[in-house]
Amino acid sequence: MSAFSVTADQNTNETPSDKGKKIIFGRFMLPDMSEHPCQVSSIDANGATLLTEHTVEPGTAVIAYLEDIGRVDGTLENATNGGFYIAFNLTGRRRERMERRLEWFENADPTARRDERFVPKNAVSQISLSDGREYECEVLDISVSGASVKTNVLPSIGTHLSLGKMRGRVVRYTADGIGIEFMRQLESEKLTAHAAL
Repeated sequence: MSAFSVTADQNTNETPSDKGKKIIFGRFMLPDMSEHPCQVSSIDANGATLLTEHTVEPGTAVIAYLEDIGRVDGTLENATNGGFYIAFNLTGRRRERMERRLEWFENADPTARRDERFVPKNAVSQISLSDGREYECEVLDISVSGASVKTNVLPSIGTHLSLGKMRGRVVRYTADGIGIEFMRQLESEKLTAHAAL
């Protein structure tokens, strides 16, 4: 799997050839449990260059949650311009899964969205995990098939949960939280009328 670069969200002089390029946002956690926002500059199965304003010392263990990629962990090898490079701790099947995930991401249509999305009138909701834990959250947008949720908790990709009364599963990480795919689609008439859970 060859490395590929992603677009940094800093260029306001977009050209037609720039459209459709992909941006990966995420968050990373340090050993002191602090979390910091980041953006991926380049990534392959060996590691990734993350752009961030936070300074981290070489040799530091890093856990990153990257949008559409998921959780990765590794060690900071060296600082770069505006960020740092981490080497992933991936071997065997974990490395194979990462290679397949990156291949899918590289070939996926970044402009494709299955359903029209709405901003809910009442954004306050909660997510409930299968073990009974509940967390307040903010619904950033919602469609008949899923929702983007702002939350401080980051369940693993594939985790089943409930958003309000809607059952679903975590399918991606975002800069603010998680993306949820519903197990059953909402009724479109109800969604457009209320756009709220």
